[in-house]
Amino acid sequence: MDNVSRRVVVTGLGAITPIGNSVAEAWEGMISGRCGIGLNTYFDTTDYKAKLDAEVKNFNPRDWMEKSDMLRSDRYAQFAMASAVQAVEESGIMGTLPPDRIAVYFGTGIGGIRTFTVEQNKLLERGPGRVSPYFVPMLIANMAAGMIAIRFNCQNAALPAVTACASGANAIGEAVRAIRHGYADAAITGGAEAAIAEAGVAGFINMQALSTATDPNAASLPFDRRRAGFVIGEGAAALILEEYEHAVKRGAKIYGEVAGYGSTCDAYHITAPRPDADGGRRAMVEAMAEAGYKPGEKVYINAHGTGTPLNDKAETLAIKGALGEEEARKAVISSTKSMTGHMLGAAGAIEAIACLKALETGIIPPTINLLEPDPECDLDYVPNTAREMHADIALSNSLGFGGHNACLAFRRI
Repeated sequence: MDNVSRRVVVTGLGAITPIGNSVAEAWEGMISGRCGIGLNTYFDTTDYKAKLDAEVKNFNPRDWMEKSDMLRSDRYAQFAMASAVQAVEESGIMGTLPPDRIAVYFGTGIGGIRTFTVEQNKLLERGPGRVSPYFVPMLIANMAAGMIAIRFNCQNAALPAVTACASGANAIGEAVRAIRHGYADAAITGGAEAAIAEAGVAGFINMQALSTATDPNAASLPFDRRRAGFVIGEGAAALILEEYEHAVKRGAKIYGEVAGYGSTCDAYHITAPRPDADGGRRAMVEAMAEAGYKPGEKVYINAHGTGTPLNDKAETLAIKGALGEEEARKAVISSTKSMTGHMLGAAGAIEAIACLKALETGIIPPTINLLEPDPECDLDYVPNTAREMHADIALSNSLGFGGHNACLAFRRI
Protein backbone atom coordinates (compact mmCIF):
# COMPACT_ATOMS: atom_id res chain seq x y z
CA MET A 1 0.00 0.00 0.00
CA ASP A 2 1.15 3.53 -0.75
CA ASN A 3 0.85 4.96 2.74
CA VAL A 4 1.21 8.55 1.54
CA SER A 5 -2.10 8.30 -0.32
CA ARG A 6 -4.21 6.98 2.59
CA ARG A 7 -7.36 9.02 3.06
CA VAL A 8 -8.47 10.20 6.50
CA VAL A 9 -12.12 10.59 7.48
CA VAL A 10 -14.03 11.70 10.58
CA THR A 11 -16.24 9.10 12.24
CA GLY A 12 -17.08 10.60 15.63
CA LEU A 13 -17.53 14.03 17.22
CA GLY A 14 -17.77 15.45 20.74
CA ALA A 15 -18.09 18.96 22.17
CA ILE A 16 -18.20 20.88 25.45
CA THR A 17 -18.76 24.57 24.69
CA PRO A 18 -20.21 27.82 26.03
CA ILE A 19 -23.24 27.25 23.78
CA GLY A 20 -23.87 23.56 24.48
CA ASN A 21 -22.33 20.43 25.96
CA SER A 22 -22.83 18.18 22.93
CA VAL A 23 -22.28 18.55 19.22
CA ALA A 24 -26.03 18.73 18.62
CA GLU A 25 -26.48 21.52 21.18
CA ALA A 26 -23.43 23.47 20.03
CA TRP A 27 -24.40 23.23 16.36
CA GLU A 28 -27.98 24.29 17.07
CA GLY A 29 -26.54 27.23 18.99
CA MET A 30 -24.30 28.21 16.09
CA ILE A 31 -26.95 28.14 13.39
CA SER A 32 -29.49 29.92 15.59
CA GLY A 33 -26.97 32.64 16.49
CA ARG A 34 -26.92 31.97 20.24
CA CYS A 35 -24.45 34.07 22.21
CA GLY A 36 -22.55 32.17 24.91
CA ILE A 37 -20.99 35.28 26.44
CA GLY A 38 -21.88 36.63 29.87
CA LEU A 39 -20.48 37.96 33.13
CA ASN A 40 -17.49 36.13 34.60
CA THR A 41 -18.75 33.96 37.47
CA TYR A 42 -15.43 32.31 38.37
CA PHE A 43 -13.86 35.12 40.37
CA ASP A 44 -14.42 38.71 41.52
CA THR A 45 -13.72 41.00 38.54
CA THR A 46 -14.03 44.28 40.46
CA ASP A 47 -10.43 45.20 39.71
CA TYR A 48 -10.42 43.73 36.19
CA LYS A 49 -11.12 45.83 33.10
CA ALA A 50 -12.68 42.82 31.31
CA LYS A 51 -15.85 41.57 33.01
CA LEU A 52 -17.16 39.19 30.36
CA ASP A 53 -16.20 35.68 29.30
CA ALA A 54 -17.74 32.67 27.59
CA GLU A 55 -18.11 29.92 30.18
CA VAL A 56 -19.17 26.31 29.85
CA LYS A 57 -22.43 25.91 31.77
CA ASN A 58 -23.96 22.96 33.62
CA PHE A 59 -20.85 20.82 33.33
CA ASN A 60 -20.37 18.02 35.85
CA PRO A 61 -17.10 16.13 35.29
CA ARG A 62 -18.51 13.21 37.28
CA ASP A 63 -20.79 12.53 34.29
CA TRP A 64 -17.73 11.66 32.24
CA MET A 65 -15.08 10.25 34.59
CA GLU A 66 -14.51 8.45 37.86
CA LYS A 67 -14.36 10.58 40.99
CA SER A 68 -10.70 9.68 41.59
CA ASP A 69 -9.75 10.92 38.11
CA MET A 70 -11.87 14.02 38.53
CA LEU A 71 -10.08 14.99 41.76
CA ARG A 72 -6.63 14.76 40.18
CA SER A 73 -7.29 16.51 36.88
CA ASP A 74 -7.52 20.15 35.84
CA ARG A 75 -10.73 21.47 34.32
CA TYR A 76 -9.14 21.59 30.85
CA ALA A 77 -8.46 17.83 31.03
CA GLN A 78 -12.01 17.21 32.28
CA PHE A 79 -13.42 19.08 29.29
CA ALA A 80 -11.10 17.09 27.01
CA MET A 81 -12.20 13.78 28.49
CA ALA A 82 -15.89 14.62 28.20
CA SER A 83 -15.59 15.54 24.52
CA ALA A 84 -13.45 12.47 23.82
CA VAL A 85 -15.94 10.13 25.49
CA GLN A 86 -18.74 11.56 23.34
CA ALA A 87 -16.71 11.14 20.14
CA VAL A 88 -15.49 7.62 20.96
CA GLU A 89 -18.96 6.40 21.88
CA GLU A 90 -20.46 7.80 18.70
CA SER A 91 -17.73 6.37 16.48
CA GLY A 92 -17.73 2.78 17.71
CA ILE A 93 -14.00 2.68 16.94
CA MET A 94 -12.89 0.82 20.04
CA GLY A 95 -12.36 -2.89 19.55
CA THR A 96 -12.02 -2.57 15.77
CA LEU A 97 -8.25 -1.99 15.84
CA PRO A 98 -5.33 -3.16 17.98
CA PRO A 99 -4.53 -0.65 20.78
CA ASP A 100 -1.15 0.16 19.24
CA ARG A 101 -2.84 1.41 16.05
CA ILE A 102 -4.93 4.12 17.75
CA ALA A 103 -3.23 7.42 18.57
CA VAL A 104 -4.21 10.43 20.65
CA TYR A 105 -3.31 13.94 19.49
CA PHE A 106 -4.96 16.46 21.79
CA GLY A 107 -4.02 20.13 21.97
CA THR A 108 -4.19 22.86 24.57
CA GLY A 109 -2.82 26.37 24.51
CA ILE A 110 -2.15 26.84 28.21
CA GLY A 111 -2.97 23.63 30.08
CA GLY A 112 -3.73 23.63 33.80
CA ILE A 113 -3.53 27.32 34.61
CA ARG A 114 -6.48 27.08 37.00
CA THR A 115 -4.61 24.42 38.97
CA PHE A 116 -1.49 26.61 38.92
CA THR A 117 -3.48 29.51 40.40
CA VAL A 118 -4.94 27.38 43.21
CA GLU A 119 -1.66 25.70 44.15
CA GLN A 120 0.40 28.90 43.94
CA ASN A 121 -2.02 30.52 46.39
CA LYS A 122 -1.62 27.52 48.74
CA LEU A 123 2.15 27.84 48.54
CA LEU A 124 2.13 31.54 49.37
CA GLU A 125 -0.54 31.38 52.06
CA ARG A 126 0.09 28.00 53.74
CA GLY A 127 3.57 26.85 52.75
CA PRO A 128 5.06 24.19 50.47
CA GLY A 129 3.70 21.27 52.50
CA ARG A 130 0.15 22.11 51.41
CA VAL A 131 0.78 21.99 47.64
CA SER A 132 -1.06 19.06 46.06
CA PRO A 133 1.01 15.99 45.10
CA TYR A 134 -1.04 16.06 41.90
CA PHE A 135 -0.03 19.65 41.11
CA VAL A 136 2.41 18.80 38.31
CA PRO A 137 0.32 16.16 36.51
CA MET A 138 -2.73 18.43 36.75
CA LEU A 139 -0.76 21.38 35.37
CA ILE A 140 1.12 19.96 32.41
CA ALA A 141 -0.21 20.38 28.88
CA ASN A 142 0.21 16.75 27.79
CA MET A 143 -2.07 15.31 30.47
CA ALA A 144 -5.33 15.52 28.54
CA ALA A 145 -3.77 13.38 25.80
CA GLY A 146 -2.31 11.03 28.39
CA MET A 147 -5.56 10.59 30.32
CA ILE A 148 -7.55 9.97 27.14
CA ALA A 149 -5.01 7.36 26.04
CA ILE A 150 -5.21 5.64 29.44
CA ARG A 151 -9.02 5.69 29.45
CA PHE A 152 -9.28 4.04 26.02
CA ASN A 153 -6.06 1.99 26.04
CA CYS A 154 -4.61 3.84 23.03
CA GLN A 155 -1.02 2.61 22.80
CA ASN A 156 0.14 4.49 19.69
CA ALA A 157 1.52 8.03 20.05
CA ALA A 158 -0.20 10.22 22.64
CA LEU A 159 0.88 13.80 22.02
CA PRO A 160 -0.33 17.34 22.65
CA ALA A 161 -0.07 20.20 20.19
CA VAL A 162 0.78 23.37 22.11
CA THR A 163 0.63 26.19 19.58
CA ALA A 164 -1.51 28.72 21.44
CA CYS A 165 -4.76 29.37 19.60
CA ALA A 166 -3.77 27.01 16.77
CA SER A 167 -3.36 24.03 19.13
CA GLY A 168 -6.61 22.24 18.32
CA ALA A 169 -6.13 22.60 14.57
CA ASN A 170 -2.48 21.53 14.70
CA ALA A 171 -3.41 18.47 16.78
CA ILE A 172 -5.95 17.43 14.15
CA GLY A 173 -3.54 18.10 11.29
CA GLU A 174 -0.69 16.14 12.83
CA ALA A 175 -3.05 13.24 13.55
CA VAL A 176 -4.10 13.30 9.91
CA ARG A 177 -0.47 13.03 8.83
CA ALA A 178 0.16 10.13 11.21
CA ILE A 179 -2.74 8.18 9.71
CA ARG A 180 -2.04 9.24 6.13
CA HIS A 181 1.54 8.02 6.33
CA GLY A 182 0.71 4.76 8.07
CA TYR A 183 1.95 5.41 11.60
CA ALA A 184 -1.57 4.92 12.98
CA ASP A 185 -4.93 3.78 11.65
CA ALA A 186 -7.14 5.98 13.84
CA ALA A 187 -6.80 8.84 16.32
CA ILE A 188 -8.71 10.65 19.02
CA THR A 189 -7.88 14.28 18.39
CA GLY A 190 -8.99 17.80 19.21
CA GLY A 191 -8.31 20.52 21.75
CA ALA A 192 -9.28 21.73 25.21
CA GLU A 193 -8.90 24.85 27.31
CA ALA A 194 -9.99 26.14 30.71
CA ALA A 195 -7.96 29.31 31.14
CA ILE A 196 -10.50 31.64 32.75
CA ALA A 197 -8.30 32.16 35.80
CA GLU A 198 -7.22 35.31 37.60
CA ALA A 199 -3.64 35.48 36.35
CA GLY A 200 -4.46 34.44 32.80
CA VAL A 201 -7.25 36.97 32.42
CA ALA A 202 -5.12 39.72 33.95
CA GLY A 203 -2.31 38.91 31.53
CA PHE A 204 -4.58 39.04 28.50
CA ILE A 205 -6.09 42.32 29.72
CA ASN A 206 -2.71 43.96 30.26
CA MET A 207 -1.55 43.03 26.77
CA GLN A 208 -4.75 44.70 25.51
CA ALA A 209 -6.03 41.50 23.92
CA LEU A 210 -9.44 41.28 25.63
CA SER A 211 -12.61 43.20 24.94
CA THR A 212 -13.59 45.45 27.84
CA ALA A 213 -17.19 45.79 26.66
CA THR A 214 -19.93 45.20 29.22
CA ASP A 215 -22.67 44.22 26.75
CA PRO A 216 -22.39 40.53 25.75
CA ASN A 217 -23.72 41.43 22.30
CA ALA A 218 -21.10 44.12 21.77
CA ALA A 219 -18.00 42.26 22.95
CA SER A 220 -16.93 39.53 20.50
CA LEU A 221 -17.19 41.41 17.21
CA PRO A 222 -15.21 39.72 14.42
CA PHE A 223 -14.79 41.86 11.28
CA ASP A 224 -16.83 44.71 12.77
CA ARG A 225 -15.26 48.17 12.90
CA ARG A 226 -16.13 48.34 16.62
CA ARG A 227 -14.00 45.29 17.49
CA ALA A 228 -11.53 45.88 20.28
CA GLY A 229 -10.38 42.48 21.53
CA PHE A 230 -11.52 38.91 21.99
CA VAL A 231 -13.69 37.40 24.71
CA ILE A 232 -11.98 34.53 26.51
CA GLY A 233 -13.87 31.26 26.28
CA GLU A 234 -13.33 27.66 27.32
CA GLY A 235 -14.32 24.11 26.47
CA ALA A 236 -13.20 21.20 24.33
CA ALA A 237 -13.96 19.41 21.10
CA ALA A 238 -12.92 15.97 19.90
CA LEU A 239 -12.89 14.19 16.55
CA ILE A 240 -12.29 10.55 15.74
CA LEU A 241 -10.08 10.28 12.66
CA GLU A 242 -9.86 7.01 10.82
CA GLU A 243 -8.29 5.58 7.70
CA TYR A 244 -11.00 5.66 5.03
CA GLU A 245 -10.97 2.00 3.95
CA HIS A 246 -11.16 0.82 7.57
CA ALA A 247 -14.11 3.13 8.25
CA VAL A 248 -15.97 1.90 5.16
CA LYS A 249 -15.29 -1.76 5.94
CA ARG A 250 -16.80 -1.52 9.41
CA GLY A 251 -19.78 0.53 8.23
CA ALA A 252 -18.96 3.64 10.25
CA LYS A 253 -20.85 6.89 9.84
CA ILE A 254 -18.52 9.27 8.00
CA TYR A 255 -18.94 13.00 8.60
CA GLY A 256 -16.43 13.97 5.95
CA GLU A 257 -12.82 13.80 4.91
CA VAL A 258 -9.91 15.83 6.25
CA ALA A 259 -8.61 16.42 2.76
CA GLY A 260 -5.87 18.96 3.44
CA TYR A 261 -3.71 20.51 6.14
CA GLY A 262 -1.33 23.44 6.07
CA SER A 263 0.99 24.48 8.90
CA THR A 264 3.31 27.49 8.75
CA CYS A 265 4.97 30.09 10.97
CA ASP A 266 5.10 33.84 10.45
CA ALA A 267 8.57 33.99 12.04
CA TYR A 268 7.75 37.64 12.69
CA HIS A 269 6.44 38.54 16.19
CA ILE A 270 5.36 36.75 19.37
CA THR A 271 1.81 38.11 19.30
CA ALA A 272 1.17 40.22 16.18
CA PRO A 273 0.49 38.68 12.76
CA ARG A 274 2.68 39.54 9.78
CA PRO A 275 1.24 42.72 8.22
CA ASP A 276 1.25 41.05 4.79
CA ALA A 277 -0.45 37.92 6.23
CA ASP A 278 1.85 35.69 4.19
CA GLY A 279 2.06 32.94 6.84
CA GLY A 280 -1.71 32.55 7.01
CA ARG A 281 -1.93 32.68 3.23
CA ARG A 282 0.64 29.89 2.82
CA ALA A 283 -1.14 27.66 5.34
CA MET A 284 -4.37 28.05 3.37
CA VAL A 285 -2.62 27.41 0.06
CA GLU A 286 -1.03 24.22 1.41
CA ALA A 287 -4.35 22.89 2.73
CA MET A 288 -6.21 23.79 -0.46
CA ALA A 289 -3.55 22.17 -2.66
CA GLU A 290 -3.70 18.91 -0.68
CA ALA A 291 -7.49 18.97 -0.93
CA GLY A 292 -7.39 19.45 -4.69
CA TYR A 293 -9.14 22.83 -4.65
CA LYS A 294 -10.03 24.26 -8.05
CA PRO A 295 -11.18 27.85 -8.72
CA GLY A 296 -14.92 28.00 -9.10
CA GLU A 297 -15.66 25.59 -6.26
CA LYS A 298 -18.01 26.84 -3.55
CA VAL A 299 -15.90 27.62 -0.49
CA TYR A 300 -16.89 28.02 3.15
CA ILE A 301 -14.24 29.38 5.51
CA ASN A 302 -14.60 29.21 9.26
CA ALA A 303 -12.33 32.14 10.03
CA HIS A 304 -10.04 32.47 13.02
CA GLY A 305 -11.95 35.74 13.39
CA THR A 306 -11.03 36.74 16.93
CA GLY A 307 -12.41 40.26 16.90
CA THR A 308 -9.01 41.87 17.48
CA PRO A 309 -8.09 44.79 15.22
CA LEU A 310 -4.93 43.19 13.80
CA ASN A 311 -6.14 39.60 13.37
CA ASP A 312 -9.28 40.26 11.35
CA LYS A 313 -7.57 42.64 8.95
CA ALA A 314 -4.64 40.25 8.43
CA GLU A 315 -6.89 37.23 7.99
CA THR A 316 -8.89 39.05 5.33
CA LEU A 317 -5.62 39.69 3.47
CA ALA A 318 -4.62 36.02 3.85
CA ILE A 319 -7.93 34.84 2.36
CA LYS A 320 -7.56 37.19 -0.60
CA GLY A 321 -3.97 36.08 -1.09
CA ALA A 322 -4.83 32.39 -0.96
CA LEU A 323 -7.93 32.41 -3.16
CA GLY A 324 -7.26 35.45 -5.31
CA GLU A 325 -9.40 38.56 -5.10
CA GLU A 326 -12.20 37.30 -7.36
CA GLU A 327 -12.66 33.91 -5.67
CA ALA A 328 -12.25 35.44 -2.20
CA ARG A 329 -15.26 37.65 -2.86
CA LYS A 330 -17.32 34.56 -3.75
CA ALA A 331 -16.26 32.68 -0.61
CA VAL A 332 -18.67 32.46 2.31
CA ILE A 333 -16.89 33.19 5.61
CA SER A 334 -17.97 33.29 9.24
CA SER A 335 -16.50 33.48 12.71
CA THR A 336 -18.26 31.29 15.25
CA LYS A 337 -16.17 32.99 17.94
CA SER A 338 -18.85 35.68 17.81
CA MET A 339 -20.95 33.11 19.70
CA THR A 340 -18.49 30.86 21.58
CA GLY A 341 -15.91 33.48 22.45
CA HIS A 342 -12.31 32.46 21.87
CA MET A 343 -11.85 28.92 23.19
CA LEU A 344 -8.06 29.27 22.70
CA GLY A 345 -6.54 25.79 22.33
CA ALA A 346 -10.00 24.28 21.76
CA ALA A 347 -10.99 26.79 19.07
CA GLY A 348 -9.51 24.95 16.09
CA ALA A 349 -11.27 21.74 17.11
CA ILE A 350 -14.77 23.15 17.61
CA GLU A 351 -14.39 25.15 14.40
CA ALA A 352 -13.37 21.99 12.54
CA ILE A 353 -16.65 20.48 13.74
CA ALA A 354 -18.49 23.59 12.50
CA CYS A 355 -16.97 23.01 9.04
CA LEU A 356 -18.02 19.36 8.99
CA LYS A 357 -21.56 20.19 10.08
CA ALA A 358 -21.80 22.98 7.50
CA LEU A 359 -20.82 20.50 4.77
CA GLU A 360 -23.23 17.89 6.13
CA THR A 361 -26.26 20.16 6.52
CA GLY A 362 -25.75 22.82 3.86
CA ILE A 363 -26.17 25.52 6.53
CA ILE A 364 -23.50 28.14 7.15
CA PRO A 365 -23.38 29.52 10.72
CA PRO A 366 -23.37 33.32 10.97
CA THR A 367 -21.07 35.93 12.42
CA ILE A 368 -23.47 37.43 14.95
CA ASN A 369 -23.52 41.08 16.02
CA LEU A 370 -21.76 42.17 12.81
CA LEU A 371 -23.55 45.50 12.50
CA GLU A 372 -20.83 47.92 11.34
CA PRO A 373 -18.64 46.24 8.70
CA ASP A 374 -15.01 47.36 8.65
CA PRO A 375 -14.04 48.67 5.19
CA GLU A 376 -10.71 46.82 5.56
CA CYS A 377 -12.63 43.57 6.17
CA ASP A 378 -14.68 43.63 2.99
CA LEU A 379 -15.56 39.99 2.28
CA ASP A 380 -18.78 38.03 2.89
CA TYR A 381 -18.81 37.17 6.59
CA VAL A 382 -22.44 35.93 6.77
CA PRO A 383 -23.62 38.68 9.10
CA ASN A 384 -26.09 37.87 11.86
CA THR A 385 -28.19 35.10 10.24
CA ALA A 386 -27.31 31.57 9.11
CA ARG A 387 -27.41 30.92 5.39
CA GLU A 388 -28.12 27.93 3.20
CA MET A 389 -25.17 27.04 0.98
CA HIS A 390 -23.90 23.66 -0.13
CA ALA A 391 -20.15 24.17 -0.10
CA ASP A 392 -17.77 21.97 -2.06
CA ILE A 393 -14.93 22.52 0.39
CA ALA A 394 -14.70 23.96 3.91
CA LEU A 395 -11.58 25.54 5.37
CA SER A 396 -10.88 26.20 9.04
CA ASN A 397 -8.24 28.81 9.87
CA SER A 398 -6.42 28.94 13.21
CA LEU A 399 -3.71 31.47 14.07
CA GLY A 400 -1.75 31.50 17.32
CA PHE A 401 0.67 33.60 19.36
CA GLY A 402 4.18 32.71 18.28
CA GLY A 403 3.20 33.13 14.64
CA HIS A 404 1.60 29.69 14.28
CA ASN A 405 -0.80 29.29 11.36
CA ALA A 406 -2.88 26.18 10.66
CA CYS A 407 -5.53 25.50 8.05
CA LEU A 408 -7.65 22.37 7.74
CA ALA A 409 -9.58 21.54 4.57
CA PHE A 410 -12.67 19.31 4.66
CA ARG A 411 -14.75 17.66 1.97
CA ARG A 412 -17.87 15.51 1.94
CA ILE A 413 -17.44 11.82 1.10
